[in-house]
Amino acid sequence: QVQLVESGGGLVQAGGSLRLSCLASGLTFSTYTMGWFRQVPGKERDVVAAIKWSGSSTYYADSVKGRFTISRDNAKNTVYLQMNSLKPEDTAVYYCAAQKRPWGGIGSTQFDYGSWGQGTQVTVSS
Repeated sequence: QVQLVESGGGLVQAGGSLRLSCLASGLTFSTYTMGWFRQVPGKERDVVAAIKWSGSSTYYADSVKGRFTISRDNAKNTVYLQMNSLKPEDTAVYYCAAQKRPWGGIGSTQFDYGSWGQGTQVTVSS
């Protein structure tokens, strides 16, 4: 079965940086669009960024444009989220996700994704 394992979360001061990684197994990684989502208690799980299976296209939520960068290494079955200029409002549990079907375009809602990691906490202090 598909397994997605996130790492790299933690506590950082405002203005700092973190890099999240997500190692995928159980799927042909190079054929799946991948996304990063985040969720705070009591709110919906929102997309942060997504990257097409080929790496040729990316999507970012307005709130992170210019600060976050999504990338992937298909040889390592890994997708990354580089987060710079972090703000307290970026505090959330961050989830890695794989779209439901291979060879798809970029989905920007959680309903486009069928496999999820366990999440990693990111806390930004002011």
